[in-house]
Amino acid sequence: MKTQVAIIGAGPSGLLLGQLLHRQGIDNVIVERRSGEYVLSRIRAGVLEQGMVDLLREAGVDQRMDAEGLPHDGFELVFDNRRVRVALDELTGGSKVMVYGQTEVTRDLMEARAAAGATTLYEAENVQPHDLESDSPYLTFEHNGETVRLECDYIAGCDGYHGVSRQSIPQERIKEFEKVYPFGWLGVLSDTPPVSDELIYASHERGFSLCSMRSATRSRYYLQVPLDEKVEDWSDERFWEELKRRLPDEVAAKLVTGPFIEKSIAPLRSYVVEPMQYGRLFLVGDAAHIVPPTGAKGLNLAASDVNTLYRLMVKVYQEGRTDLIERYSQTCLKRIWKAERFSWWMTSMLHNFSDEEDFNSRMQLAELDYVTSSKAGLTTIAENYVGLPYEPLE
Repeated sequence: MKTQVAIIGAGPSGLLLGQLLHRQGIDNVIVERRSGEYVLSRIRAGVLEQGMVDLLREAGVDQRMDAEGLPHDGFELVFDNRRVRVALDELTGGSKVMVYGQTEVTRDLMEARAAAGATTLYEAENVQPHDLESDSPYLTFEHNGETVRLECDYIAGCDGYHGVSRQSIPQERIKEFEKVYPFGWLGVLSDTPPVSDELIYASHERGFSLCSMRSATRSRYYLQVPLDEKVEDWSDERFWEELKRRLPDEVAAKLVTGPFIEKSIAPLRSYVVEPMQYGRLFLVGDAAHIVPPTGAKGLNLAASDVNTLYRLMVKVYQEGRTDLIERYSQTCLKRIWKAERFSWWMTSMLHNFSDEEDFNSRMQLAELDYVTSSKAGLTTIAENYVGLPYEPLE
């Protein structure tokens, strides 16, 4: 087989890149080790930045998002018995976010790719990139019992933190930066109406909580829990009771409870690898960086990587601008570190790091009090939350 761009991974970043390239006449093949059904079963993010919404529209997969997604022009911060609304549109000159689940984004992109007749090879085993520093890289893998060689010009590694792409780069050629947080998020999904029309981020002496949603009838809730907690120890009743304790009384009184359709615990960490490219291999999304979910940046950062690589490939194939290839990592990392900072800052400000009232807890309260009583502070939150502008290639 032969293509122009080989994409490893059929998650939303790989599919979005493939769709954008296809619409520009750039041939691509996606190779995915899991089944399509498995990819769709992953429950992930649901808050899309303005930039990602615009990119999905450019990819031609906005019809269902615009019909079923929930535009949000604000969210609430709750702390010290106070409720403060962050008015995103007013503070940013009209920018908003869109609540639309990652599963739905993935489904829309899968359907668009199938309609376009583009090639996606699911359940491809033992995927391995080769000759990455040459002008003729290629992939080998096993598919339907046969060994396949896929020749290409470039390889996009959209296969996540545990994928083969980053692992194919010699260790001495990259540097990794990581911060592990001493807690995780217990997340649940329930077919109950959201407790609020907008997201609520709550800092409480018992721990952080987040009230989010996927639609007008499906809610997503999170609780900060110790790293050694087990999902099995959290009955539905225990979760609802603990969530109510961490919310203002008037919010807790409106909470509609019900059985969960998904429940899991995820550890929190910040991670970045530099550089994000090696020869003709480009790392995209979680293959290159992880953020704690507090800032709603994971999927959105992957989209900004896709935006950079897509525009770079268009320049390469339509204008012969191969000089831009070396700018991919630097361009992406400039925005990534800003998003890492915001996610780290929100996590540090809203979570409990100790059961004691100590200097750190007083600093958290002072920080929250300052940023929510200052227009400049609120603007900082809003600008970062809706997403900073994509970094230009030139």
